[in-house]
Amino acid sequence: MGRYKGSFLGLAWSLFNPILMLTVYTFVFSVIFKSRWGSSPDAGHADFAIILFTGLIIFNLFAECINRSTSLITSNVNFVKKVVFPIEILPIVNLLAALFHASISLIVLFIAILVFKHQLHFTVLLLPVITIPLMLSILGLSWILASLGVFVRDMPQTISIIVTILMFLSPVFYPLSALPVVFQKIVMLNPLAFMIEEARKVVYWGNEPNWTMLAINMLIGLVICAAGFLFFQKTKKGFADVI
Repeated sequence: MGRYKGSFLGLAWSLFNPILMLTVYTFVFSVIFKSRWGSSPDAGHADFAIILFTGLIIFNLFAECINRSTSLITSNVNFVKKVVFPIEILPIVNLLAALFHASISLIVLFIAILVFKHQLHFTVLLLPVITIPLMLSILGLSWILASLGVFVRDMPQTISIIVTILMFLSPVFYPLSALPVVFQKIVMLNPLAFMIEEARKVVYWGNEPNWTMLAINMLIGLVICAAGFLFFQKTKKGFADVI
């Protein structure tokens, strides 16, 4: 939470920021561009906001961790050179901070659902299960990128561009069904697309997730997490020399 240190509103920014961005995105897409989610004529601005916000929470969890991971080591040089400190926990701390912000956003989302839809599906309890594969993948990628960020100083700029591209290649601002079938298959190769779609399924529509695909994503997440940790452990011995 160090990013809010010394600011007047402090942790309140964790609440104001998602609300502000949700308002702006909803106004632009549903008011200016007259967008509706899917083909249902009954879907109004509130429905669009809720569905959009659900996707944004999942994507922002990923984006916040990945964007910050490339400078985790270079911005904590003292931990590498002067202190006997297990630097491999830095990506974990980074993830926990992002989960805190995501939790605040979820509270806002649930309040919005209760206000506008007057019910909260019991399937929202499955949301933590859906996000486990994502968190495992984030951890693995964070270890890899944190290490590469020490040796390749262009990593922050490169990853920032890639994350921005991923935002538009993920069904954050549009339903997957709006794409031609061929492009739907291509977009679903992006693991974020599956996570976003499944999150909306349990939060907004009250349906159970695709358990088979969830199990596959869990295995992929475990592999990425293990590979990332091993890569970090192999390369961290050279951090002090480079920094």
